[in-house]
Amino acid sequence: MLKTILVFLAILLPSILSAENWPHWRGPNQDGTATNVNPPLNWSAHENVKWKVEVPGEGSATPIVWGNRVFVLSAVETDRIAKILPQPHPEDRTVPPRNLYEFTVFCFDANTGKQLWKKIACTKQPPSGRHKTNTFAAGSPTTDGRRLYVSFGSLGLYCYDLDGNKLWERDFGTMRTRRGWGEASTPLVHQDSLILPWDQEDQSQVFVLDAATGKTKWEKERDEPTGWSTPVTADYGGKTQLILNGTNRIRSYDLKSGEIIWQAGGMTVNAIPTPLIHNDVAYVMSGYTGSLAIAIPLSAQGDITDGKSLLWKHTRSTPYVPSPVIVGYQIYFTASNASVLTSLDLQTGKPIFGPERIGELGNVYASPVATKDRIYLTGRDGTTVVIKPGKELKILAINQLEEPVDASPALVDERIYIRSAKSLFCLEMP
Repeated sequence: MLKTILVFLAILLPSILSAENWPHWRGPNQDGTATNVNPPLNWSAHENVKWKVEVPGEGSATPIVWGNRVFVLSAVETDRIAKILPQPHPEDRTVPPRNLYEFTVFCFDANTGKQLWKKIACTKQPPSGRHKTNTFAAGSPTTDGRRLYVSFGSLGLYCYDLDGNKLWERDFGTMRTRRGWGEASTPLVHQDSLILPWDQEDQSQVFVLDAATGKTKWEKERDEPTGWSTPVTADYGGKTQLILNGTNRIRSYDLKSGEIIWQAGGMTVNAIPTPLIHNDVAYVMSGYTGSLAIAIPLSAQGDITDGKSLLWKHTRSTPYVPSPVIVGYQIYFTASNASVLTSLDLQTGKPIFGPERIGELGNVYASPVATKDRIYLTGRDGTTVVIKPGKELKILAINQLEEPVDASPALVDERIYIRSAKSLFCLEMP
């Protein structure tokens, strides 16, 4: 009987993840896509807005959705001044704030926007400044439907149940980020493991924790400078690979043991985009002070920097902050943070179109999200351009919220959730 129930759950869970939830900033498939959804094509700041709520403080974390709950993170500045002001590192180009911040978790009703609960994880002074386009709540939450995992980086890692009761917390010390540009580590949960990237200017690491208790399963030092990329997981050959982008090397770890399965050098400085997994191939990109996109079969072994195991390589107009997205047999990505789009053939890496400018769109930080027949690209000014996947760039709609947006959208059922600098929007056709 137990075996039958487990088999049933194994069949049911993927459909639950894909149809009703957006449990991670890159969605139910870790790739920015959801197939069994039909979000609106058109909206504005006043049209097709099911609800809108103000979110206090600052944050560029993507909202995540589980069932009837939407979770959002924010750093709310208080009027309290820290007693001791930390000194910036000589290499920093920013200074720590004087005020204390409340690092806050909000839970809203997905149907009405009503606040269900609010928890202040901690009230502390950020240990460093942050880039003018970054926030003190840039890493997104994630959930497995049982627990909510929240990383505020140097201010702690927190685990709650979905009703807001704290289950455990961890302190991993203080990150020193490149030039004091700030943090944005997003955890990833895979079955009973919680993965936390910790790339910084001192000793970089990756931690794999027991998701239920927060206890360390294993940790590995990484020869990497500051990174802001989120890892992905992929099952292949009887193992689960944990794949993490990096300036020095892309690495695939055995999730169970921490041993490196394969690695490849060649990424640019500040390798931010999250890798994509499709049909047993990892697609990895970076695009700051250079351009590189490579396709690596998950069957690779050892050091493949020489390129012999690569399926293809592309060296033009790759993304800096946004991650790419795959629809059908094409991969789509921006040039740096510009509204310039390229699409490559997944199998060959040959251009299908682009680089081609989307004139209606400004600079982009949010990663594109997609259904089976639409791609949504959201600019920093709050404009979202919807395009039709295919061999040419075809714009279906241009939508404006009139508020700045850096967080990536979330697609659930017939809705799209967008977190702006001030608000959380739920957009749906009436």
